[in-house]
Amino acid sequence: MDLTALTGRIDPREAREFVRELRRQRLMDDPRRALRGTGCAVIVLALGLGGILLLIALLVPGMPVGSIVSAFAAALVFALVPAVASTARTARQNARQNARSLRLHRFARANGMTWVPRAKSPPLPGLLFGVGMDREATDVVRWTTPRLVEVANYRFTSGIGRNRREHRWGYVAIQLDAPLPHIVLDAIGNNGLMGGSNLPVTVARGQRLSLEGDFDRYFTLWCPAGYERDALSLFTPDIMARFIDDAAALDVEIVDDRLFLYARGDLSTLDPAMWEWLRATVVALSAKLDRWGRWRDDRLVTPGPVVPPPPGVAEPGRRLRPGVPAWAWPVGGVAGLVTAWVAATAFGAR
Repeated sequence: MDLTALTGRIDPREAREFVRELRRQRLMDDPRRALRGTGCAVIVLALGLGGILLLIALLVPGMPVGSIVSAFAAALVFALVPAVASTARTARQNARQNARSLRLHRFARANGMTWVPRAKSPPLPGLLFGVGMDREATDVVRWTTPRLVEVANYRFTSGIGRNRREHRWGYVAIQLDAPLPHIVLDAIGNNGLMGGSNLPVTVARGQRLSLEGDFDRYFTLWCPAGYERDALSLFTPDIMARFIDDAAALDVEIVDDRLFLYARGDLSTLDPAMWEWLRATVVALSAKLDRWGRWRDDRLVTPGPVVPPPPGVAEPGRRLRPGVPAWAWPVGGVAGLVTAWVAATAFGAR
């Protein structure tokens, strides 16, 4: 891979013109709208303060005009200083973002890839892409050798009001040669302090499959009920060793004809070491995934002459059954005890 564009020198004027063209094509948002909104707010605030001071001067006899002018000037400075500081900070952030965008574009072009600044609500089948609000993939880099691969950063929000929270992920989407059963490998190394999964969707119990060797020390494997034998045929010892060596820090999902690798935080960055690792991981996994294209679901065989089943997955194997988050059980228990206590108290009062 040619990594020089990730750290090479960038002309700020060229970066501005590059991003300006993206905005003209509506491929990127224009942060200057926010700056214009801030400027209008400052003007309205200054005029409002001036109007209040003028009203005071008219209502209070003998109010010195010099005092009114001084107070108005002080109020104007008080309003302008933070606005100017915020504008300067935003301008520096925009310059860094412009340079970042141009570097990623040049990096993708130098390596026969494509770069897209953003994709609203990407239509991907993974469990990460169906939760939350304001879903958006950014800095999407795609290539087609040895197979179609997409690397991007991903954001979505959950909650409302003060409970609103932004979730930041990075993902790698690898195209497979045929649809496979829905399988999730929950990496144990990135779970929470209490051992809970960091994935935003909980899988129902009864779908966990234990594999041989040390695989269970690195991943918790979930597959649809009835597809345990298929999962064992897919995750042969050499495949398991490859996932342990190259993807043990990532959560993995196989759904339809895609393999997803998930990480908390950005994956599409300006770090050359990150791209070297991503490329090596994809190449290593692809060498083992080629055989998966020959998998067929025996449940799709139709009555009649014996023929090989077509590519695809029967309905029971297409999606894992969702479960209840672990925190919901103690919360539900406490709520039940409180409800029972309130009911008993009310009944005793009668």
